[in-house]
Amino acid sequence: MYIPNHTLETDRNKILNFIKRFNFGTIVTAKDNFPSASHLPFLIEERGEKIFLISHFAKANKQWQDIAENVLVIFSEPHAYITPKFYEKLQNVPTWNYISVHCYGKGKILHNFDDALNVLEKSIDFFDASYKNQWESLDKKYRDGLIGGITAFEIEVSEIQAKKKLSQNKTENERNNIINAFEKSEDMNEKLIAEYMKKEREGNE
Repeated sequence: MYIPNHTLETDRNKILNFIKRFNFGTIVTAKDNFPSASHLPFLIEERGEKIFLISHFAKANKQWQDIAENVLVIFSEPHAYITPKFYEKLQNVPTWNYISVHCYGKGKILHNFDDALNVLEKSIDFFDASYKNQWESLDKKYRDGLIGGITAFEIEVSEIQAKKKLSQNKTENERNNIINAFEKSEDMNEKLIAEYMKKEREGNE
């Protein structure tokens, strides 16, 4: 990912919090020089200094066969078009503000039944804890069949690239124009960009 210095994010906690918040990622693999991508919800775990991404494929999705090689997982929300009307000078062009995190690593298939069950139950705890009792009350044969239909995996992250393009190269007044307009917008992406721009401005993201 191309990252100019003024858009580079290196703060580990900010990056991990972003992934936890916008956890529906795109996993990209390649086989015989042909790329494949799937869109999956991810859990993130810190084990000491190491970072792991955890998810599962449908077993019928054969992309799981390729994750032992180098893989890329992209987390990319929110984003918004920036019109030049926010700028002080006429000689300007449109652009796009966005935040994106690229995680590189190698995957490991969790073949053990209990490991796959653990991934599902961690996902329930994170995404929908209120469903836990219903999940536990399901017929065991039905649950086991569901688990048999997935391939759980984890990725040990070896490199993270994080970019936040939030008009850092514009004047304070121009940034405030964007924030003020986007805070009143009905578009959720614009509201989120305003939120992150305010945090950037206040230095407390």
